Amino acid sequence: MRAPIGIRVRRHRMELNLTQAGLARAVGISPSYLNLIENNKRDIGGSLLLGIAEQLGIEVDELSGDPEQRTLHALQEVLNDPLLYRLGLKQADLHDLVARFPEVARALIQLHAAYGDANAELDAYANRLSSDPLLSQMLHQVLSQITAMRSSAEILSRMQDLAPEDRRRFSGLITREASSMSRTVRNLTSYFDLASSRRRAISPLREVEDTIISSNNHFPELEDLADSLRAEIVKQGAFGERAAAEALERRFGISCRRWHGDTMSPAEDQNSPRPVRFDEAGKVLWLRGSSTAATRQFQICHLYAQQAAADLIGQACDRLNLSTEEARPLALRALGSYAAGAMVMPYDDFLGDAEARQYDIDMLSHSYTASFEQVAHRLVTLRRKGAEGVPFGFLRADPSGRLTKRFPLPGLPLPGSGHGCLLWPIYSVAGAPGVVRQISEFTSGARFLLIAKSVKKRVSAWQEQPLMFSVMLACDLLHADRTVYGRGLDLGDAAARVPVGPSCLLCIRDGCSHRQEAASTMLQSPSG
Repeated sequence: MRAPIGIRVRRHRMELNLTQAGLARAVGISPSYLNLIENNKRDIGGSLLLGIAEQLGIEVDELSGDPEQRTLHALQEVLNDPLLYRLGLKQADLHDLVARFPEVARALIQLHAAYGDANAELDAYANRLSSDPLLSQMLHQVLSQITAMRSSAEILSRMQDLAPEDRRRFSGLITREASSMSRTVRNLTSYFDLASSRRRAISPLREVEDTIISSNNHFPELEDLADSLRAEIVKQGAFGERAAAEALERRFGISCRRWHGDTMSPAEDQNSPRPVRFDEAGKVLWLRGSSTAATRQFQICHLYAQQAAADLIGQACDRLNLSTEEARPLALRALGSYAAGAMVMPYDDFLGDAEARQYDIDMLSHSYTASFEQVAHRLVTLRRKGAEGVPFGFLRADPSGRLTKRFPLPGLPLPGSGHGCLLWPIYSVAGAPGVVRQISEFTSGARFLLIAKSVKKRVSAWQEQPLMFSVMLACDLLHADRTVYGRGLDLGDAAARVPVGPSCLLCIRDGCSHRQEAASTMLQSPSG
């Protein structure tokens, strides 16, 4: 939704008792053109926007639409509440409300927040519905099943001359859909009961993750920053770990050193799993000796971005509107990592190479001295308007199978925590060489190409446990032929599809032999 700047101009002008002719003359345009602006029929920007803001005696941000944009999104979320959804307000109504009566809009948002706080149990459920896409997917499935049953019932009631065979077919369809919906609703009820018993506030890490997802995991201002910082580094030669380290020392006086076991920095805990530590007082970036070249390069770029553009990264963090102070350092680190990834893999060049190589992640890793995970994560950020890459979802799991990072796709809800479906290739790839691919069909009928690989975070020393993760990307089957991973697959062969679910807790496949949830939790009938 775009904020209606023109109405804001009109409101401030009238508050100052200025005429259209007077304001138009002051900024050097005709009264008729100003009238079109105030009626939201002309876009304004640049010097004209600055001039109007100056004449009205306000900051340009008050006219640029950014504050209204945030209010519009927040208000839209409020009106998505089931209690208010039936009001049927149009986006144009929201535009007018925010532009003409912003205080009222903000009051509505605050009242809704107070309503949620006063109803703790309802707030917990609303939070699960808004932050967990799996529940939304299940509710959509229930609605689809209700629609199918209603359609069949209408045919049976209206068409009296149906053949007995057709009547039995429609009756059977209603029975099957009703049975399936009963299981779905029962699973949802069990899930809510379980979530209620385990309820706690959203963790700062989860909040950061959700806000980045809501931004479509794409930050244009950080892309521009990365391009300028990379240009600084390559002034002395080809981009790489050495060039980045030299630029870090040249501009900020920070040297890069490696530590190995007994020879590491005295300030570093020998048992620390962290691959990097910045000694701010000594101006030394300590890099773990067993880290890969891709990790070292990435960490140097991360610190370079933090040192060069702390204010800009902080402003991007402010726009995330985090609710807790604990979340801010996590968000700053995540945004710094975003900038570092964009420095290593600049948008235009990387997108061109990805398309040319049909998204062969291993080849892209080799070209950019980046890890498989870094490339996979960068692919998820290729969402620039007019220059999008293949839309991918992303998952990472630790050796126990616990999901530690995720970026879902529309139609592909991914669990925010816990474990996913055991039939996903992310769980079968551990220890396997190369990439594992799979055509998956979810319970909703949606089909995706899933690709996964087991990755090692660092070189393991003797008697040291390797640090392993599994990474999985997912794309809609419609895009599979744009990737090397779709080669040789019969995308239309139903027998080649693996029936999967979102997670055992919310899966309705009764006959799945991989189910791990106890029957009393998942499939027990209301009668017990």
